Amino acid sequence: MSYIEIEKSRLTNLEYALKLELLRTNRNGSYASSTVIGCNTRKYHGMLVVPQEEFGGVNHVLLSNADITVVQREAEFNLGIHKFKGGSYSPKGHKYLRSFTGDPIPKLTYRVGGVVLSVERIFSKSQARIFVRYTLEDAHSPTTLKIKPFLAFRSIHELTKENSEADQSYTVVKNGVQMQLYPKFTPLFMQFNKKVTFHHQPGWYKDIEYMKEANRGYDAHEDLMVPGYFEFSIKKGESVIFQASIEEGNPSAFLRSFNSEIKTRIPRDSFVNNLANAAQQFIVKNGRDTELASGLPWHGRWGRDTFISLAGISLIDGDVSLFKSVLATIVKDVKNDIFPNKGSGKEKNYLSSDTSLWFFRALQQYIEFTGDEQWVWKKYGPLMKNILNRYRNGIDEMGLYMDESGLIYAEKENTPLTWMDAIYAGKAITQRPGYAVEVNALWYNAVAFTMNLATKYKDASFVIGWNPVQRTIDSAFLEKFTHPEKRIMCDYVAKDHCNWDVRPNMLFAASLPYSPLTNEKKKQIVDVVKQELLTAKGIRTLSPKNPRYKSVYEGSLEARDAAQHNGTAWPWLLGAYAEAYLKLYGKSGIGEIKRIVQGFEEEMKHNGLGTISEIYNGDPPHIGKGAISQAWSVAEMRRVIWLIEKTEKE
Repeated sequence: MSYIEIEKSRLTNLEYALKLELLRTNRNGSYASSTVIGCNTRKYHGMLVVPQEEFGGVNHVLLSNADITVVQREAEFNLGIHKFKGGSYSPKGHKYLRSFTGDPIPKLTYRVGGVVLSVERIFSKSQARIFVRYTLEDAHSPTTLKIKPFLAFRSIHELTKENSEADQSYTVVKNGVQMQLYPKFTPLFMQFNKKVTFHHQPGWYKDIEYMKEANRGYDAHEDLMVPGYFEFSIKKGESVIFQASIEEGNPSAFLRSFNSEIKTRIPRDSFVNNLANAAQQFIVKNGRDTELASGLPWHGRWGRDTFISLAGISLIDGDVSLFKSVLATIVKDVKNDIFPNKGSGKEKNYLSSDTSLWFFRALQQYIEFTGDEQWVWKKYGPLMKNILNRYRNGIDEMGLYMDESGLIYAEKENTPLTWMDAIYAGKAITQRPGYAVEVNALWYNAVAFTMNLATKYKDASFVIGWNPVQRTIDSAFLEKFTHPEKRIMCDYVAKDHCNWDVRPNMLFAASLPYSPLTNEKKKQIVDVVKQELLTAKGIRTLSPKNPRYKSVYEGSLEARDAAQHNGTAWPWLLGAYAEAYLKLYGKSGIGEIKRIVQGFEEEMKHNGLGTISEIYNGDPPHIGKGAISQAWSVAEMRRVIWLIEKTEKE
């Protein structure tokens, strides 16, 4: 039995099946994604989605979908499914589905009368191509298949409409055709591993509806161009392989390539292996550069997310070279000793008070996994010192400075500078100006960590220059963020006003390696988080006791932004919670953290199959929202499991 298996009754239930999504990426940033039954519900869905260099490297949907029609005794049965404007579905091929299994690769099985047809898809690990294997498991009379491709040739962030500019012509290639709807796009090759007949009957399928976009308040209707269909006979027991790619393939090698791709897959036969499989999909290579996509399918590289996710994506697997490659790539974009928070290449945003401080945490984790302090100091010691000096001297564009006590203050009008960065209509939703608790916890940790290495490797000038900061920062931190009569920490201090909202940001003061807090204070923080913020799917961003608490993440962009950091639960915060909890309770705390991990096992069969979503509703049922698969959600869950194993061994 497959670890992820969905029976007929659920596949034919659209309310259930359309919530289940599949996603597969490769190292060059291409991907394939849809719902488990093949009905696209997002503009981001597509069978072949590829970065287009002529359009800024943005991913573009080339092949949106491909319907299958079974022909027997002149009767046709279309196995496809699309939703159209007005709410109608046509065709309704899902009613022929009998089962879905997810290991080793996604496999759908259809039954039409006496015909049993299985459809397996595998996305190339390194090239922009997808293989689909059609296998006729059973049939009692001659059978023909028709494959009808739906072409988009547009950005994942946009929708296309019927137009006269689309080039509907095609070029014959071996066992298939080549098409290119618009200039400057890479061509699309559609080929089979046997001879087929292509019937050129171009036309537009209008007003296909993407319900997820409609629910999010966006334009949700698109016209797709269908150039015709491929037709071929298939015998009982025979398998035929279809390849869609941006390069012409050799049909005689399709079967070998298909089997070779399967061998490279991490089996999805357990919770741990599903996480390992999901972790690999965030890695994007471009020449010698390596980046981590923060959230799939629409988020690119984020600096903060990269540093938080890096250990769980690379070091968990012992892949030190991947860790070093990702770090070396993002270091190239350091500007004035500050890391970019969002974007890469020409499109970068540096407005973040904490991103560069997460760099120090990533280096600490490298040492935790490898023990190689010397490499860290030799390779990145100069940059570590430069970053600290940059903060100390102030960063005008962020209104950031170090005060006389050694703490960090940052404020920029209508600009969120912490990870709680939702913004609507030009205004920050969660206003946290001034002294943010997690920024200063990270700052304290970075200073102490660097001072420790500088002392060990005899960097006397740095140690002497930073001694005044180290002498005052402990007491200043406690005075600024704690109160003897309160169990929690101040979330932020703006001027002299202390905000006492119960949020998870104080967790980092309890979890980071260097902290001025006593164990008693750390326990108080962890207890409050457990009582008010902990859910089965992550840590809430605001206590339900707060009148501004938002229990669900849904509706318009404004409504979703309002909820994003005001109640929505984030799985990545479980990393800090587990780390703090296990430091405090040791082996006696393992059961508590294991229960959290076990609660995510069922998540492998919901939302994005085999992975963890970006966010979850704050109230039960904790439905996954946001990106289908989020790097720090997956990475921190893997690190939580590692922390459990580490604690068990100690």
